[in-house]
Amino acid sequence: MVAAHITVNGVETPLAPAAPHTTVLDFLRERGLTGTKEGCAEGECGACSVLVARPGVDRPTDWVAVNACLVPAASLDGQEIVTSEGLATAGATGTPPVLHPVQREMAVRGGSQCGYCTPGFVCSMAAEYYRPGRCAHEDGGPDAEHGPNGFDLHALSGNLCRCTGYRPIRDAAFAVGTPDGEDPLARRRDEAPPAPVATAYTRDDSSFVRKGTLAETLRLLRERPDAVVVAGSTDWGVEVNIRSRRAGCAVAVDRLAELRELRVESGFVEIGAALTLTEIERRLDGDVPLLAELFPQFASRLIRNSATLGGNLGTGSPIGDSPPALLALDASVVLADADGEREVPLSAYFTGYRQSVRRPGELIRAVRVPLPLSPVVAFHKIAKRRFDDISSVAVAFALDVEDGIVRTARIGLGGVAATPIRALATEAALEGRPWTAETVGAVAPVLRDEGTPMDDHRASAAYRAAMLGQSLLKLYTRTTEAVPS
Repeated sequence: MVAAHITVNGVETPLAPAAPHTTVLDFLRERGLTGTKEGCAEGECGACSVLVARPGVDRPTDWVAVNACLVPAASLDGQEIVTSEGLATAGATGTPPVLHPVQREMAVRGGSQCGYCTPGFVCSMAAEYYRPGRCAHEDGGPDAEHGPNGFDLHALSGNLCRCTGYRPIRDAAFAVGTPDGEDPLARRRDEAPPAPVATAYTRDDSSFVRKGTLAETLRLLRERPDAVVVAGSTDWGVEVNIRSRRAGCAVAVDRLAELRELRVESGFVEIGAALTLTEIERRLDGDVPLLAELFPQFASRLIRNSATLGGNLGTGSPIGDSPPALLALDASVVLADADGEREVPLSAYFTGYRQSVRRPGELIRAVRVPLPLSPVVAFHKIAKRRFDDISSVAVAFALDVEDGIVRTARIGLGGVAATPIRALATEAALEGRPWTAETVGAVAPVLRDEGTPMDDHRASAAYRAAMLGQSLLKLYTRTTEAVPS
């Protein structure tokens, strides 16, 4: 077996002697690549952003920006990354390197103030610079968050500037052109990304393991029920950094082919548990409208580039953003272990605070969303920040309204109980009644009383209850003109 290594800025770099829990951030800084910074160690500031070569949606390879502070270096064994130092190209002999177009625009437009966050911004901007499908708009961007060059500012939603230098950063983002034919990172997109490699990396009595197949992984989990399963590491990485958690054995499932399929069958859409949210968003391309509403509100692009549905459900958090939407979609989870598979309705999956019916040795292989989809949908996230924040309350709606009557209603809630829940009383109160202001006014108090909200630092119980009721009024106001009366 080839020794564990990562190709960094074109140079094959051994993983040893890093510990299995060492993050990509620490791995890089220990090797002198100090452009990658630690600002929060939680994936909220983006100062640690780097580019990773991943399988592309529309071409062989996409350059994807990820939070280096969360990703275990061992999870990138055999993979290829580029840091802010690797974006510039070599100049002629005796001359300094030639700045990357993103770096140049940041410099000439004053996008760097103290400079601490700049390398992370540059890497996130570079990922958007190389994004397939980005194209100029002759009459300007479609809205304030899209530039005339097609640059989507959501690409920077996970990057913070503490000097409040956002205007020149935005100016730089909206000024970059398109890659030319000589750009080596642009040409790299036309070649296949590095294939996943089997990894068995051990140091100091702890190990990081990636098997080649799902069957091998499930057998390992049967042998090691104490193992920690990691995919995007957007949750586990925080535990490692902030709570100093360590795993005797970490098992990676993020590159398992069996967990990375997206299939549309006659009766359902099946989404692999290890597909990142960005991959799901781009592959579905709006075909599941409720998920299309969810994705832009889920953390940040940096997080969505790593986070998975399997991970969001596997943590069992009552404030995860995907469970309310999936509950409203009446989704189920496919659980797999060494003996086979079983399908469990998501409404029966959660059993308590961060607890579920998933048994030791079981993995979430996929999420199934039944077809056809309800036509009236909405995802409302109430949080202190517009983006890159944790929900105080999340509400997802999926209604069928025919001839002005609510035929079926599915409502998923997050942040108002020990688990994500269905608003069953509200659903029952809506079904069979006319979709009118009178009905909504009568049912909104029922929705306010769903769950057992609590007071905490994000919101009071009274505020959460009020937001539940308001969400139904907001849904009616937004959709009433589009629903036949």
